[in-house]
Formats: sequence, C-alpha cells, structure tokens
Amino acid sequence: MKSIRLERDSDNIVHLIMDNPNASANVMDRDFTDSLQAAVEEIKQWDYAGIIVRSTKKTFFAGGDLKSLYAAKKSEAQEFFNSCEALKANLRWLETQGKPVVAAINGAALGGGWEIALSCHHRIALEDNSVKIGLPEVTLGLLPGGGGCVRMPRLLGIQNALPFLLEGKQVKAKQALASGLIHETAQNAGELLNKARDHILSNSEQPSLQPWDQPGYRMPGGDAKNPKNAQLLMIAPAMLEKKTHGCMPAPEAILATVIEGAQVDFDTATRIESRYFVDLTCGQVAKNMIGTFWFALNALKAGTSLPPAARESKTTAIKKIGILGAGMMGAGIAYACASKGIEVVLKDISTEAALKGKNYAEKALQKRLERGRTDEAHVQTILSHIHPTNNAADLSGCELIIEAVFEDRELKAEVTREAEAQLDNSAVFASNTSTLPITGLAQASARPDNFIGLHFFSPADKMPLVEIICGKQTSEETLAQAFAFVLQIGKTPIVVNDSRGFFTSRVFGCFTNEGIGMLGEGINPATIENAASLTGFPVGPLAVSDEVSLTLMGKIRQQTINDLQKEGKSVPTHPAESVIDHMLELGRAGKLAGGGFYSYPEGGKKHLWQGLQQEFPAAKQPPVEDIKERLLFIMAIETLRCYEEKVLRSVREANIGSIFGIGFPPWTGGALQYINQYGVEAFVQRAQKLAETYGDRFSPPETLIALAESREELKDTH
Repeated sequence: MKSIRLERDSDNIVHLIMDNPNASANVMDRDFTDSLQAAVEEIKQWDYAGIIVRSTKKTFFAGGDLKSLYAAKKSEAQEFFNSCEALKANLRWLETQGKPVVAAINGAALGGGWEIALSCHHRIALEDNSVKIGLPEVTLGLLPGGGGCVRMPRLLGIQNALPFLLEGKQVKAKQALASGLIHETAQNAGELLNKARDHILSNSEQPSLQPWDQPGYRMPGGDAKNPKNAQLLMIAPAMLEKKTHGCMPAPEAILATVIEGAQVDFDTATRIESRYFVDLTCGQVAKNMIGTFWFALNALKAGTSLPPAARESKTTAIKKIGILGAGMMGAGIAYACASKGIEVVLKDISTEAALKGKNYAEKALQKRLERGRTDEAHVQTILSHIHPTNNAADLSGCELIIEAVFEDRELKAEVTREAEAQLDNSAVFASNTSTLPITGLAQASARPDNFIGLHFFSPADKMPLVEIICGKQTSEETLAQAFAFVLQIGKTPIVVNDSRGFFTSRVFGCFTNEGIGMLGEGINPATIENAASLTGFPVGPLAVSDEVSLTLMGKIRQQTINDLQKEGKSVPTHPAESVIDHMLELGRAGKLAGGGFYSYPEGGKKHLWQGLQQEFPAAKQPPVEDIKERLLFIMAIETLRCYEEKVLRSVREANIGSIFGIGFPPWTGGALQYINQYGVEAFVQRAQKLAETYGDRFSPPETLIALAESREELKDTH
C-alpha cells in the first residue's frame, strides 16, 4: 500500500493512516485508490473494534488528483467510470461493515477529503484555523464525485446541502459542528485521537450504521417528491439558468444529481453521480477551469512568471504604507491594507477628504458587523490602522507609496515629487494608473528604478487582481517587493510590461467600445446587454460603461490623442467614439451623472434609457451569435496582440488577468484559453469572417495564423 498504512493499537482499533510518502498532501490518485482497495481487503481478514481514519499530513486530505482529472478523455470514459465506482465501493464498505468508523480531521478536508469523512459514522475535527470543510468542486467546473452529492442531501436535507454543493461553501470546525456536518471538536491532536478512540470503545458492541442506512430513515426536510421541496425544485433550475446562463454545466449537473439521486436507493444514486461526474470531467469547460483556476493560478502565485533575479530577491513584509488620494480607489486600497494589519497613511489635499476616505472602511466594516461576520474589537483594530492626513510629512517611514489620484499626468508628477521627498532611498513608489505608461510617469521620480505600477480594480478591497506594471527602469528588486506586497494583502498579482493601457485596461476598452459601437450600428441595446449576459460576462458593455463614466472614457481618449500626437504617431479611431461624444452632448455621462445608457430612478431598478431608440435608430439586426462572439473575439484578439507585443509575459497571466480583472467569462478559462478551446484554426477562420463583416479590428494577428498552420496551441513553455 503506497498511500495508506494500517496499524492496530492496544484497544484493537485499526488506524487507517493516509500518508502519501511522495507528496506533502494526500490526494485521491491511482495510488490512493489502489491502497484503499488493499486496505479494505486486509481489514476484512481481521477482528477489530473499529476504525479511525486519520492523516499524517498537515491537511486531512487535499481532494482529487487534478492532474489525472485534467487528463481524462472521453475515449476513456468507461474506464474512468469504473475506477470511480471502485473507489466508492470501498468507501461504501467502510460505512456498511458494521463496526464504528471515525474520521479524525486534523486539517483541511475539502472535496474528496470531505467525501472520505462523510463515509465515516462519526466525525471529529480539530478546532484550528487550518481546518476547512467543504466541497469546492463546482469552482473548477466539476461536481463531488466521491459520494458528496449523495451523502450531503441525506445528511442535511436537500435545501441545506445545496449551498455546499452549488456554491462550494466552506466552513470552519465550529460552523461545521453547528451545521451538523461533524459530531465533535477537539482542542489538540491528542484530544482528537482520544475522542475518536472513546467513541469506538463506547459503540463497538452494537452495529454502527449511517443515518441513511437505518430502518425507517427519512431524508431531512423530505425527499425530492416531498411537497415541501416542490417549490424549490420548480424555481431552482430557473435560478441556476439566471446565474449561469447555461455557460456553466457543473451547477446544473449537481442539481440533477441531487434531485435524481434523492428519488432512488443509495447505490443507484452513486452510479448517477458517477455518470454526471465523468461527463463533466471529460468536458471542455472543466478542463478550461482546472487549467486556469488551479494549475495556472498556483504557478502564478508561486512566482513562476517572474524573472530569475526577481524570484531570488529578498523581500520584507510591508509595515507602513502611504496612499495618495482618498477617493473611492485610494479608500478601497487603504481598507484592503489595513485589513491585513498594515499601518496606512491616507493622504489627500484636506483632512476632511482623507477622513471621508477612512469612512469607506467604516461603512464596509459596519456591514460586516451587522451580518455577524466580525466583532467590534476587530472593527476598531482595522480602523486604528488608517491614519487620515493632509500633511506629506506623515509619509515619513513608509516603505511603499501607492499614488491613486486622477488620471492626469501633471497631477501625478506633482504628488510623486512631494511624497518622494519624505521617503528613504529603499522605499518603493507605485502608481495606480489604469492607462498612462509607467515609464513616462517615472520621469517625475528621482529614483525611477524604484518606480512601478500597481493597478488595482474597483472596488479595490473586493476585486482579487492587481496588475503590476514594470517601466523600462523598474528594477527586479522593486518588482519582487511589489509582487510580495500584492500577495501580502491577499490579492493575485499578474506582471506586465509597460504600454499604453497595459493589458487589462486596453482589453477592457475593447469590450466597452465594441458594445457601444454596436449601439451606433443600430443594434438593439437590450440585445447587446442580453447577449453579453448569455455569454457569461458579469455586466453588459453599456451598463459597465455607465459605471466607468463616459466622461472618464472621453478624458482617457483625449490624453491618448495628446500623447500620440506629441510622439508623431497616428491616432486610431473606433466607431464607439461618435456614440460617446453624442451621449456627452446629451448630458448623459453615466451613473454618477444621473444617467447614461441606463436610467437610474430614485428608489427603483435601473433600466435602459428609452431615448436610446430615438438617438440610435434600429437597423437590421445581426444574429445574436455574432454579437456574443464579437465581444469574446475582440477581447481575445487584443489579448493576443498584448502577448505578441510582449506586454503580457505569459499565457497564464493573460488568462487569470482577463477573468479576475476584466470579467472575461470564467467558463472559457480566460481570453487565450478561449482561443485554444475554440480551436486555433477554427478561431482564425471565424475571426476572418468577422473582419469581413464588421471591420479590420477582428483580423487575426500573424502569430495566430502561424499557430493555426502548425496546428499548435497557445501555451507557456516554462
């Protein structure tokens, strides 16, 4: 047995010890499956009082073997199904062999780990922050395939189980106890084993059965046929459709597995689960999501894309940070930093403005307090870390400055010089600019090698991504420190090279411009927004343009025109520009201005402005599929151009950045993975067709044409 050891103690209790010798965590791979089979066959030969399932690792069990799941092929579906059923047969034996089986949960039990624990009669978890319990498979496009979709509804009832299955909800030990997932908690490892042993010795004389195997068992809250669940089952598919728009097959498969499985016996239900699991695992969406949200994300956070010198640079945790500008962006960054225990000097032109920025954190924390997600002491601790000021001298001692003022080159230069006068030579200065090239902004700095871009996304305290932009003179040491800081505040960093608009703003602008341009073509605005929603975008291009503000779009465009003219370069044009100009002439600049493409009635729900039909008369409507693919293709093509121009350093950063930063549909696995999953050759042909119909901006780059000819995919080589 490679991954499991069996031991018998003096009380004749079998310890089934999960201990993969070749990894830091136990995973549900072929070695584990084979080891469990061998362990079961051996235990069958013994006389014993009960079984304790435990782990020697820091985690109880890490879950499925994503490498093998990612490699699963439809041509091997039957073999894959058989292996799933074999694993579950051994878990089923554990809960039906009659003697008490206890899960001693010493760390995270997620996915397959929790499914192992569910197959035990009694579950005890360590009260420790490292303990997390749940089934996060849905976040990777999968469903719990080791019995989770069958046992959870039988344990908690359909309604209480669905948040764990459909949302990937995770809980700590105390929450798990309150929810009925576990039976006891323990304060330390010794108590954990003692309680497990005591339970077995107290229950070894009578047969141990799971609730669902006991005579007269009824599912909590009723089964799928119960009238109490009828209303839920009528509206649940519609609610899922509204949320996923049919783009995410995993939630639909989970719901089907639960409902179908609740109407049949246990063994039939597990076969239903296996069929749905195999179908999802062999499908493209799961591969997109596993590749990006697991492999690419982990590699990215590990610094795989950093240059060797940056990876080897020593970094220190930031203790004091200065933030210039207490508007919505600066206030959000301040709150994000203070929440991680960093002292924040929040500077604005007046103390009143700075206090207003701190008030952002106060309001956010008050909401958490009202919802029971924090306590008053924690609120006050976080707020004590934010120091509002209008005095630049208070920036003394800051190890990092983040400038978050308006997108005005002269203003940014002014605050840069003012702040740098207060800093030590080792301090890093970062600009939160979303479009202005870092190399140009660094000209105002006395230490351009310490100057870098840190582009946060609004709201900065909630959005998970930070785009790190290296100027021509940015040192590797500065990059390393910036990268470490982003991880320190719990964000995901991507590193890009300098360019106008960098990566995210440049590609995001293509999305909004394409939607606005369609309106100018006479395409129905509701069709544009609905097509975006059906494609999986969180917000339509017209709605998000209102949020950004058409005034800001106009200012950014004017700044671009001024800069390009100074450089003697031609200024590109886009069909969206005339639409934006006309909307500004009408005084409809966006949400903050009281209205834009949408109207915002006081106390009512926003809706598309009725005047759009008059201002932009309807023309012949194109196929909805064209609208959907125009939005996807224009972003994917611009992302590829960024990669071709070496603005982007890796495919993984392109994919993560496009989803986490600018809302590219998660089911695709990211903007460049969308090209791969579409098929490079097919993508080129479709792009050429779109270019013929809608404009040269859809013409596929030469890099893509070359890939299509060589029948290769876009992928990182490191």
